[in-house]
Amino acid sequence: MAYICNFNCKSWPIFVILQEILHNMYYKRDIESQINKWLKKREVLIIYGARQVGKSTLLQQIFSNRNDAMILNCELPVVSDILSGKDLSQIETLFENHKIIALDEAQVIPDIGSVLKLIYDELPRYKIIATGSSSFELSRKITEPLTGRNIKFRLYPLSLTELKDTDGWLSVLNNLKQLLVYGSYPGIIRLDTHSKQIKLAEITSDYLFRDVLAFENIKNSGVLRKLLKALALQTGQLVSTNELSNLLGIARQTVEKYIDLLEKSFVIFHLSPFSSNLRNEIRKSNKYYFYDLGIRNALIGNIIPIDRRNDAGSLWENFCVTERMKWLNIHQPLTNIYFWRTYDGAEIDLLEEYNGQIDTFEFKWKKKRAKLPESFRHSYPVRSYRVITPSDLHLLIE
Repeated sequence: MAYICNFNCKSWPIFVILQEILHNMYYKRDIESQINKWLKKREVLIIYGARQVGKSTLLQQIFSNRNDAMILNCELPVVSDILSGKDLSQIETLFENHKIIALDEAQVIPDIGSVLKLIYDELPRYKIIATGSSSFELSRKITEPLTGRNIKFRLYPLSLTELKDTDGWLSVLNNLKQLLVYGSYPGIIRLDTHSKQIKLAEITSDYLFRDVLAFENIKNSGVLRKLLKALALQTGQLVSTNELSNLLGIARQTVEKYIDLLEKSFVIFHLSPFSSNLRNEIRKSNKYYFYDLGIRNALIGNIIPIDRRNDAGSLWENFCVTERMKWLNIHQPLTNIYFWRTYDGAEIDLLEEYNGQIDTFEFKWKKKRAKLPESFRHSYPVRSYRVITPSDLHLLIE
C-alpha cells in the first residue's frame, strides 16, 4: 500500500498522524493463509511464539472481517477463572454466540490441555485457537489431552518475505543494517533509533523475568543473564557446556537445563552437527543462534552500527540462518537443518536435508571467495551450494 503526501509535511499534526499510520501498518504474516485454511476444520489450532512477535495482531487481522469470532485474553482473571473452572454453562456464556474463539496466552490456564479437550468434545460448535508464548509450557499441557486433535503453527519475528511483501525489496535492502542491530520485532521495525533501544530493553526484560524465570521459579537471574551473554558472544561458534559450567560456576546439568529452557521460550535455538561418513567430522557440539538479533545485541549491551562492529560476520550468519529457518517453516517444514565441520577446519554454515537431497549455504558479510569442501562434495549427494552476501540476499528466500 502506498501513501501519497499532497500536503506540507512540516505541518506537524498531520505529519504525526501519517507517522502513526505507517507505524501501525499491518505486516501480513506468512502463516496467515495456512491458519485460514484450517478454520473450517475441527482441530484446535495452536500458535506458538515469543511475547510481542505479533500473535494478538495476527488474530485481529484474521478476524477483522468476521462477526462470528472473538479473542479472549487468558491473562485476565475472569477469563482464567471461568476456563479453569471447567463449567460448560459458564464457558458457553463466556463464548456468547461466537463460533470461533481465540484464547490468547493460553499457557497461563492451569491444566489447559484438559480444558481444550473438554471444549472440543462437549462443545463441538466452537472452533478454538490457542496462542502461547512458551512452547514447552503449552506443549506439555496440551500434547496428551489433544493428541490427534490439534495443529501447531510457529510465529517468529518478521521474516524477510513479510518485510518484502509489505514494504518492498528496496526497503529491505535499505534497512538491512538496522535489522542486524535492532532485529525484526513488529513493534520495533518502524521506530526511531532511540525508541528502538527503549523497546528492546522492555522486550528483553519480558524474556528474562516474565517468562523464562517464572516458569521454573528461577531466582538467580544473574546466572541466566551471564549464560545468555556467553551464548551471545559465541554466536555461530561451537559451544561447550563444560566450558560454560566452569565460566558460570554452576553444574553442567544446570547449564543444559537453562539452555533447554531458553530454547523452549523462543530466545535461542541450536543447530546440531551433520555427520555420517567421514571419520574427522565433529559430531557432538552444537551451535546456538538467537531468534532475534535485537534481543541478542541488547543482552550484551552492544547496539552500535554494524559498520563499526567486530562481530558483523557472526551477526550476518545468525541473521541468515534464522531467515532461512523462517522460510523453511512455510515452504519445506519437513527439512532437517544442520551445520557441518571437521576437526581440520573444513566447514559449511548451513546444511539442509530434504527428500534425500542436500542443499548447502555459506554466509559472508563481506564478499570472499568460498567453495564447497571437496571432502563433503565427494561424500554426500549435494544438490546446491550458495554463498550468501548482502548483495545475494534474495537467494536466501527462494
